[in-house]
Amino acid sequence: MFGRNAQGHATLGGTPISTLLDAAKCGTPAYLYDLDGVRAAARSLAEGLGEGPSLVAFATKANSAAPVLRVLFAEGCGADVVSGAELALALRAGLSADKIVFSGVAKQDDEIDRALHAGGTGIYAIQAESVEEIARVAVRASAQGRKARVSLRVNPGIAIDTHAHVATGHDEAKFGIARADLADAFAAVDRASSVTLVGVSSHIGSTQTTTAHYEAAARVLFDIARAREAARGPLEFVDAGGGFGIDYGNGCAASPADFGRALRAAQKEAGASHLRLVVEPGRALVGPYGVLVATVIQTKVSSSSGRRWLMIDAGMNDLIRPALYQARHRIEPLHDDGAPSAAFRVVGPICESSDDFGSYELPADPAPHKVVIRDSGAYGFTMASNYNGRPLPAEVFVSGGRVAEVFPRRDHDVWIASRFGAAK
Repeated sequence: MFGRNAQGHATLGGTPISTLLDAAKCGTPAYLYDLDGVRAAARSLAEGLGEGPSLVAFATKANSAAPVLRVLFAEGCGADVVSGAELALALRAGLSADKIVFSGVAKQDDEIDRALHAGGTGIYAIQAESVEEIARVAVRASAQGRKARVSLRVNPGIAIDTHAHVATGHDEAKFGIARADLADAFAAVDRASSVTLVGVSSHIGSTQTTTAHYEAAARVLFDIARAREAARGPLEFVDAGGGFGIDYGNGCAASPADFGRALRAAQKEAGASHLRLVVEPGRALVGPYGVLVATVIQTKVSSSSGRRWLMIDAGMNDLIRPALYQARHRIEPLHDDGAPSAAFRVVGPICESSDDFGSYELPADPAPHKVVIRDSGAYGFTMASNYNGRPLPAEVFVSGGRVAEVFPRRDHDVWIASRFGAAK
């Protein structure tokens, strides 16, 4: 977890980040992750879910680094994957296929085939997000003599107060099956001899800071599950999705464990305790335990407007959330000695006006040599790109306050070779 020691040095896992960077010898920009914090978060959520049957299917898209996945899988987590590559990654990291659910609105045929054959008998569930997809899965399974385990991702019709790009539980979203289309979806499943319906699921969106909407969506799922069971026999699970928020600086009233407790209470209220609970957290298990460290290249002061810029070596190619979602991450000096501060516009090197992290109060004279962009453990590196020919950032994995593993930053030659159709 991020903190500061008595001398004002930013720490991760209790160790000064400057010490970790020196040990890693990786330069900046660099992501650093506290694996102990990730482990503790997974345990806390498991405790919140209580003693009933459950599966924490980590949303792999949030952070796909193998050291992070191995920690979570060792804690009993499964995986929610959204591509064939993520499925292969989870299996290579040691996860059993029967702890994997596969989401996504446009699964390709070869990805469905991978899911059907993973581990010899297939994954825990393919999450069908449309009536049309059910038919496609049935055809692939029939052609290969397989029985596809399918769950239906339902849109419960609940809109949450979040950015439009991450609100997914309404019928205008590309995700999921509208409740009005559920009868057709159930009929499609019942017609397909190569498909077994094992659950129902939903995901209403990200960065939820209270449990109210999550509980409401879960109640819809439990009602659908019980009605289906009354008509056609038992299901195995209800998957309430993820979307648990974290504190980006403005507070977050609910912890992941709170979401687990709320879900379990809604299940008991619905009389559905025989069903396994599946949840799909991503950000909540990794976001607070990662930071992005950047070096200050220079400052710039406008004599006309008086605006001060702090230009750093990390840009929107390294952390796109501010440009894509207008997200705001806390940015702080690597060392804070209490010197007088001034407002700086923190910007990166990318040739885009949107390469702008926002205004922050930072030490003015001298300006910090390095800064820490906090709460960057989720949707940071996984969304990074080589835009402007920039190498992907380094990744440093910290355990017990020490560097456990380093993924170094690749040099420019790798990108140049790729532009000539070569791999280096």
